[in-house]
Amino acid sequence: MTSKTASFILSALLASGAAAFLAPPALAAAAGAAPVPTPVVTGLPDFSDLIDKVGPAVVNIRTTERARARGAPGEEEMQEFLRRFFGQQAPRGRRSPQPQQEEEVTRGVGSGFIVSEDGIVLTNAHVVEGADEVTITLTDRREFKAKVLGADRRSDVAVLKLNAGNLPYLRIGDSSRIRVGEWVVAIGSPFNLDNTVTAGIISAKARDTGEYLPLIQSDVAVNPGNSGGPLINMRGEVIGINSQIATLSGAYNGISFAVPIDEVMRVADQIKKTGKVTRGRLGVQISEVTRDVAESLGLGKARGAEVSMVEQGGPAEKGGIKVGDIILKFNGQPIETTRDLPRLVGATKVGARATVTVWRRGSQLDVPVTIVELQDEKSTPVRPTPKKPAPGAAPNVLGLNLSNLSAEQRRELGAEGGVLVEEAQGHAATAGIRAGDVVLQVNNSPVADVAQFNGLVAKLDPKKPVALLVRRDNVTQYVVIKPRQ
Repeated sequence: MTSKTASFILSALLASGAAAFLAPPALAAAAGAAPVPTPVVTGLPDFSDLIDKVGPAVVNIRTTERARARGAPGEEEMQEFLRRFFGQQAPRGRRSPQPQQEEEVTRGVGSGFIVSEDGIVLTNAHVVEGADEVTITLTDRREFKAKVLGADRRSDVAVLKLNAGNLPYLRIGDSSRIRVGEWVVAIGSPFNLDNTVTAGIISAKARDTGEYLPLIQSDVAVNPGNSGGPLINMRGEVIGINSQIATLSGAYNGISFAVPIDEVMRVADQIKKTGKVTRGRLGVQISEVTRDVAESLGLGKARGAEVSMVEQGGPAEKGGIKVGDIILKFNGQPIETTRDLPRLVGATKVGARATVTVWRRGSQLDVPVTIVELQDEKSTPVRPTPKKPAPGAAPNVLGLNLSNLSAEQRRELGAEGGVLVEEAQGHAATAGIRAGDVVLQVNNSPVADVAQFNGLVAKLDPKKPVALLVRRDNVTQYVVIKPRQ
């Protein structure tokens, strides 16, 4: 793990949990249920034989970058002065400016591990990011200059190649089969202490801390320098790459994260073939579906991903996905939270046809889309300018003063309908609606103009919350206005 990136430290981790209470055997028997059997722990594991076998395949990674040596303060300015007034030749009595020299500067130290006898090494992308030279040191003190075949920042995986053969290497495990509570060990170079071994258990199998990665959480001690090292099960198989820690101090605080080896190998295979990683893209921005929104739209429980923006000309727009849709499934696989969708889409082959199941206006609809390659998405915010309400104008029962959108405003927004919020008061303001927002929908009904909006609001049950589909800049989301108490 490099000092530059400070171990990819997570500055804070908020976790919630619930305590489970088991009924006493007598009560359980009375209820007709068998008591939960209690496993007996007979002893603690001995890792020494395991480490003897896997240790030689774990390597130390040292990175350097080339920096130009700078002269004394003011020397560069003086050389520029001489060049302008005397040309390239300095006047007599002065030496000609010497060319700047490059020097190697150590960037940091990390870890890695060999996965093939011909010298393929895996590590974290942030370990080798920005490095001009990568040096690999084995446990027998042999050193090699490594070539970076490629790195993927989204998964934090990098693939290196050594010009060597007959090297020790680690076996690849199956991270989909890991169990919470099983013993694991980490080997790496914390604080540049080569081949340091730490042990612990898996704390969680799929901790959501990244857009594309459900990380493995463990209580194995991981510190700066461990980044890129393997997380190994009791069979001597790699199940992850140690990548992040949750800490308030900069060092180990009891929570470590590893990239699952299944994802690592998918990324590594692409890098070895093409030098880069290609992911699928749907062309939408999404947000979480809250319980209030789900109830207001007749969805039942909170699930799926709410479409807050559709990229113009993107695959979602071409397929017919609309702002305000709730994506429930992708190729038949349920979307429980917003984190599920990017992973499923990202793993889909570019050019493949996919079926997206959405909830729209009270019913499910299957939308066919063609997946394109994921790229950086940039957009310019579009926000209409609200007018001041007329003097004495009273807001409607939701607390909104509204006006109709002009044809030009609708064209700029790419919206078929909607009304412009001139002022928000009372419950609407409390819910977060403000001037300049555009209301596109009331519950499951689209809004064409102010008259229709008021008609829809008049039919609402004042005792139930109402979900307004609201656009602000380029982001659209449901805002729930709760009833008056």
